[in-house]
Parts: sequence; C-alpha cells; structure tokens
Amino acid sequence: MTEDEARGWVRERYGVSRETRLAAFVEQLCDEAAKQNLIAPSTLDQVWARHIVDSAQLLAHAPDNGIWLDIGSGAGLPGLVIALLRDAPVELVEPRKLRTDFLSRAAAELGLSNVTVHTAKIERTSGPANVITARAVAPLTDLFRIARHRSTHSTVWVLPKGRNAQSEVEEARRNWHGSFHVEPSITAPDSLIVVAKGVRPR
Repeated sequence: MTEDEARGWVRERYGVSRETRLAAFVEQLCDEAAKQNLIAPSTLDQVWARHIVDSAQLLAHAPDNGIWLDIGSGAGLPGLVIALLRDAPVELVEPRKLRTDFLSRAAAELGLSNVTVHTAKIERTSGPANVITARAVAPLTDLFRIARHRSTHSTVWVLPKGRNAQSEVEEARRNWHGSFHVEPSITAPDSLIVVAKGVRPR
C-alpha cells in the first residue's frame, strides 16, 4: 500500500475532515520522532501505510461504542488514531513519562476531549473496557495475565501481531479460555490481527 493509497483509504472511509485531523497528527508524530524514539526512522516515509492505516483497520473488528483501552500507547498507535476516528472514550496507558507528555500534548492540540492518558503500567489501572488493544507490548499469554482485570466477558481484544500470531494463540489456549480468531492485516502480508472475546483463565 503506497502513501497515496493509504490516505485515499482513510478519506474514502472516514471523510476529508478526519483525514485532515490525522494529517495534523502525522505532523506531530514526525516532529516528535526527531526528539525521541517513537517509531522506527525507516518507517517515516511510510507513516500513513505503516502506522495510520495499520491502526485504523482495527476499528473494523471492534464495537463502535464504549471505552477503548490502548495498552503501551507509546507514539499514540493505535490509540490516538482510534480517538481521531471514533467519538467514544479512548484510554491511553503508557508507563514512560516522556511518551505520555507527548500523548497528552498531542491530544490537547488535536482537540481530543475523548482521550484520557495514564502514566502507569497497565497493572496499576482499573475499570472495565469494551475494547482492548496493544501494539507490540507482549505475547498474548503475558498480555492477558497483566490486563485481564480490565476486561469483562464481553470485552473484545483486538491485537496486531506479526507472522507468529497463530502460534501465540495456540500457546495462549493452554492457559486461557475464549474465542480466538486470526485476521489478515491489510497493510502487510506478514502481519496478522488476533481478535479475542470471552477471555478468562482456565
């Protein structure tokens, strides 16, 4: 997917106004990436395809209401992208202060009143979430262990993964009940998305 195709994908699904706001976020992200290691420098010229659409595609696998919890938000991927594309609350959890400073500043400058930022590990937060995402945080088994307290029987986990997604699911099934599906990513042939529901310990 080229950068033009990625922007066109966003514009077709979410309209020009949302694309414009995402473009403002891309500018913030690229500026901040020069100051701290938010995204790989090699992806800066592919930011729409590698980061924006890669984040936005997760919306198709989740309900459009309720609290969206993003664990290890880092650069705001997917959390801030999700917040720019849906109006319901988005909660960003990130333990590194330098990164949460960026997330808070970006959300304020973008006028995102639906965003809450926590400088904390996920284990130190509380409250049920309708959707949980985490991009490159931990293997499924570990992620469920540290974040299970934020989920309910109806929570949908939407987790971008690499080519080892299926083996992570098989490993998780040894210790966790639930419905697990592996979906293809539209941005990279070797990327997959794990969608899980009803996650609970065996």
